[in-house]
Amino acid sequence: MSTFMANKGNIVRKWYVLDAAGRPLGKTATIAADLLRGKRKPEYTPHADCGDYVIVINADKAILTGKKLDQKYYRTHSGWVGHLKETKYRTLMQTKPELAMKLAVRGMMPRNIITKDSLTRLHIYRGSEHPHAAQKPDVWAE
Repeated sequence: MSTFMANKGNIVRKWYVLDAAGRPLGKTATIAADLLRGKRKPEYTPHADCGDYVIVINADKAILTGKKLDQKYYRTHSGWVGHLKETKYRTLMQTKPELAMKLAVRGMMPRNIITKDSLTRLHIYRGSEHPHAAQKPDVWAE
């Protein structure tokens, strides 16, 4: 019996909608990262990009458990001395919940070139409306 290896010719990509309303940010990001990599498919191949398209809706209604809203920070540094910028997740979730979700998904992906290509298939929206109805996405229920 031979081992199946996915290549560009036999990868079928589907579209999925994840609803983040009332769910923890990390749990939603874990499901999104698995779908983007294709880990929930029987033909998963670690070195090939065989993942699906993911649409995350209601990113502003995702919750953070515990004291993460006040104790967790989003940090960026320009490389110059004294240019460290910190933003509490309470502020980040109010102003840019799409960025918080994208950072969570990116943190759960491997650090390689496949991640860069996979994150182009991630679409995050603040509300419940999205412009991808033509693709006929399936609702992910778990």
